[in-house]
This record gives sequence, C-alpha cells and structure tokens, in this order.
Amino acid sequence: MTHAVMASPLTAEMIEEVVAGLPIQGRIILRLLLIQYLDVTHEEILYMVADRPDPRCVSGKKPVTTMTQESITAMIDRRNEYRRRARLRRERTWLQCVALKHQVHMAEALVSRAALLLADRGVSAETIETLKSQARSAVPTTTLRLLEERWEHNEITAEEYQRQRLAVEMQTLLRFAERFKKRLDLAEREQRTSDQTILLDHEIGHIWGIPAGTLAARKVKFLSQYLTALQAKGSGTRPVPGSTPSLELWKDTVQVLSRTPIERSIATYDGLEQTESALLEKLAAYAVIRIPEATETKFWNSLVYGASSNAMHSESTRTLFGLQRLVSIQKDVDAGDEALDEELLTRTAPISKEPELLAPPNEANPSELTELQQHILHNFIGEDVNGRPSDKW
Repeated sequence: MTHAVMASPLTAEMIEEVVAGLPIQGRIILRLLLIQYLDVTHEEILYMVADRPDPRCVSGKKPVTTMTQESITAMIDRRNEYRRRARLRRERTWLQCVALKHQVHMAEALVSRAALLLADRGVSAETIETLKSQARSAVPTTTLRLLEERWEHNEITAEEYQRQRLAVEMQTLLRFAERFKKRLDLAEREQRTSDQTILLDHEIGHIWGIPAGTLAARKVKFLSQYLTALQAKGSGTRPVPGSTPSLELWKDTVQVLSRTPIERSIATYDGLEQTESALLEKLAAYAVIRIPEATETKFWNSLVYGASSNAMHSESTRTLFGLQRLVSIQKDVDAGDEALDEELLTRTAPISKEPELLAPPNEANPSELTELQQHILHNFIGEDVNGRPSDKW
C-alpha cells in the first residue's frame, strides 16, 4: 500500500470539511472517535437516540420507538461526560508541560545567578564546579543544621554564613532542575499518548447504544470512506473505485488535530490546601522554587491528580484549578537577574540574633470579674455568693 502524495497540506479545516460531507452515520462515527477534537451536533444526537434498538425487543419486528426528552437528555449527558474526560486529559497534559518548562527554566536561571553570587563573594570557579558535581549526592539537612548551630554560637560571620548557604541553595536548585527535566520528559510522553487517544468501541457503544457488531461494521465502512475522500481532496484527484486508502492519513489526521488550540475548562476551587488563599500562597512559592524538597513531589501530584485528602477525588468534581493558577502565576514571575539575585539573597540571609523588643508589661489592673464569673467561681469552690462556706454542693 503506497502513501498517496498530498498536493495540498492537510489542515484541520480540510478534515472537518471531509467529515461534514459523510453520511450522518459516518459523521457520528468520526466525531465520536475524535471526540476530544470534534463535536457531535444536536441533529446527530437525535439520530443516535432514534437509531438505538429497543432493549425490550429481542426478536421479531422492531417496534417504532418514540423519542422522549429523557432519552435525549441521557444521550447528551453520556456524550458530554466522555467529551469532558477526553478534553480534561488533553488540557491537563498540556498544562503539565507548560508549568514544568517554566520550572526547568527558573531552576537553571537561579543556579546561574547563585553561581555568580558565589563568584562575587570570592568562591573560585573550581570550587563552584565541584559543588555542582556533588549536588546530586549532597545532604543539605545536616549541612544546614551545622551551619545554623555555628551561627547561633557566633562561630561564623554573616558573610560566611550567606556564602555557605548560597552553596547549599545552588545544589538544591540543581537537584530541582534535574527532577523537573525528568518529569517534563514523562509529561511530554503522556501528552503525545493523550493526543493520539481515540474513543474505544465499547465507549462509543455506551454512548450510542448499538450492538458491537453493528458498530464495528459501520466503523470499518465509514473510516474507509473518510480516508478515501480525504486522499482525493488532498491530492486533487477523483477517488479510484476499489482502491485502498492509506492508513497513514489517519495518523496524519490525529496529528493535525492535536495541534489545534486547546479548549480551556472553567475550573473552580476544589479544596486543595484547605483554603484558596493558602493554595495561591503555596503556588507563588512553588513558581520561584521556594518549597522544601521533601514536600515538593507530594504537592505536584496533588496539583496534577487531585491526590490530596483535602481535595475532591471523584472524577466529575476534580478540576485543574491548581495547575491553571500555577501557569497564570508563572507568567507574572519576574525572571530578571536583579529579581532572582534579590530572591536568592533573601532566602539565604542569616536570621537576625538581636533580641526582640519585649512588650512593656501591662501596668493596668487585671479586668474585674463579672458577676456571673464570680458566681461560677464561688460555686466551684463551695461558697455562696457572699464567700461563706455553703453546704448546697
């Protein structure tokens, strides 16, 4: 089977035009297969409702079924559910890739600025390279604990403290950069798989409600019709009767549609991090990689999969609120050299050891007890209101 040469490049408009030119059964089959890109029209919904066999009729003449609003609504609900799942999956994989590309860029930029700040503070280029090569195996918790102890006991100056703290921060950011790159590679692979995913026969059968054998026959017939028509339209020639269309055109169809704009869902806050303000605060810290290494993976998974005890777990209520907000916050992050330097110097600065000003003691007399409070107090110690011992209790 030869791959026909397309005279004109395949476009989404050409695909939709060819699909629209098929008989109604063919249009339905193609639009259900490609439900994450194409929409089934209301006219086609009505046809599917009328086309469903009556489950009460197992033999003999098929009774004339009348469409009810209930059956139409049920069909629309099933179509909407499968479309929502497919498009949410497409949007989620895309948002993952966008967010992770920013995180990789931010981590690498912060590493570069940290190295320059270390160089400005007298650290040699060889030492900086050694710190980078040891980043993967470095244990920051022990180093930081010892550094804090030396600072508390005045064994180290503020400049030396910040120099060592910057070295630890650079190594941490290098580990983050490596983690984000691996995660991005997986996300891009998942996105490619998602883009090529079409509805399976049993899923189409669940929406349409026709027998598997009928569905399989229609699928073969109309896929062949679609590919033949697409090949003829692209090459500018009339289809040759009996010719076998190229299956490569089906792969091309999915690839072209996967490049169409992604429909953004309207997400609502779903309970992540208990309150929306707490979530947004954590997302702002995440965008500049100001988050502990130990908890970063758990937080990322909660954004992507809703894997949090505070978030709704059911598929119908899970949203992409966290990922959408993260991408929005990332766009507003100032990634200039001065802003990154200020961020690094702020997070590596030593904690001030100057004693806090104590609040002046309250010279005023303690507030008088109310009558009710006095009554409760007297009752508690077994006295009456006047303070005399009472045998009432």
